[in-house]
Amino acid sequence: AVSAVFEESAEGEHPRRKGETGRTDNDEDFASPPPSSSSSSSLNTLCSSSGKRKDGISSSSGKSSLSASLKSETEEEEEEEEEEEKDDDDREENDVSSLLERLALGDEKRDGEEKNYTNASFSSLASRQPVVGGNALKTKDLRGVAEYVNSDACKNIVVMCGAGVSVSAGIPDFRTPGTGLYDNLAAYDLPYPQAVFEIGFFKSNPEPFYLLASHLQPGKFEPTKTHKFIKLLETKKKLRRCFTQNIDSLETKAGVSEEKVVAAHGNFDTARCLRGHAQDVKKVMEHVARGAPMRCEQCEEYVKPDIVFFGENLPVRFGKLAKVDFNRENCDLLIVMGTSLQVQPFAGLIEYPDIDCPRILINREKVGEVPSRRGFFERGTSKGRGFDFSEEGKRDVLFLGDCDEGVRQLCEHLEWELE
Repeated sequence: AVSAVFEESAEGEHPRRKGETGRTDNDEDFASPPPSSSSSSSLNTLCSSSGKRKDGISSSSGKSSLSASLKSETEEEEEEEEEEEKDDDDREENDVSSLLERLALGDEKRDGEEKNYTNASFSSLASRQPVVGGNALKTKDLRGVAEYVNSDACKNIVVMCGAGVSVSAGIPDFRTPGTGLYDNLAAYDLPYPQAVFEIGFFKSNPEPFYLLASHLQPGKFEPTKTHKFIKLLETKKKLRRCFTQNIDSLETKAGVSEEKVVAAHGNFDTARCLRGHAQDVKKVMEHVARGAPMRCEQCEEYVKPDIVFFGENLPVRFGKLAKVDFNRENCDLLIVMGTSLQVQPFAGLIEYPDIDCPRILINREKVGEVPSRRGFFERGTSKGRGFDFSEEGKRDVLFLGDCDEGVRQLCEHLEWELE
């Protein structure tokens, strides 16, 4: 777009000047621009008034008058041309400056008055970036989040949680070095750890999944403090939805209503074969407990719980609710807990809330941050983007530690009793 401005100016400028001067590369007879029609008329009048032929002047006085007239008119035209060039240059500079700033900030109107961005420097552009988060959070810590949750402004809270919320229940997460599931799958003879959850690998060798599922099946574990905190949010009528990556169903076991939970990656509650025939879940779980793959009685295809593998589509309900639950009117606060934010499209949900929606990450490590090289352009220019825990960020809060400890401290500030 910037190039177009320069090209349009250059192409429009050169023909205009050529037309005015009448010069070409081979024109050596033109020492100055030829007179315009009005100049020609003036010349004819001069010649006529001197009583000489209109096609020639013989008197010295006529020559002097003609020379003075041509010189005066030539100077006037040159001055006019210089003024036009200066005006064109000024317009071009303003146009380019305005375009650059519109590209960086966009044409915005606020409170009915159009912003004036003409000739602003990049330092002033940075200072004019919208304030993210507004005054929703008085402080960027658990105390500030608690004050906001207890206010009338916070009515709908959306929770995102991963394997980290179930670690204290005895279920290992996936990626923690040494203790994560992916570091302890050598006995399953896998080409690589993630293969255990890949649909292509399952079709050819379902046994590793059944062996792993035997250690993860529901009924062996109890909800954690974090699961009970999610239930407490519902009890306080603050919970809009809980989007979970976990397949352990501990959210509903903690008492959270099924309608409030979106199992993004499925769970053990239902099962079907690879051709889609529904199965008796009780019978499937018996096979899972033994680590013995089950086949469908109708088509002989392998059966698996309705857990979403890599290469499979997420549940339709996930997509439908993600479109509405993160809208401005439905999401006043986003709480993200116990996830590495490595798996899409779940990880991308942190970008869905509106730009002024506060977000808090309760996790053992920082994840989901905005890359620093993109921070200037993305901060305040779209819905969300990644977390920004820097001083410039206004709405993102970070608690580094175990999920149970994070929600315990948050409940203390909220003055809520957590079982």
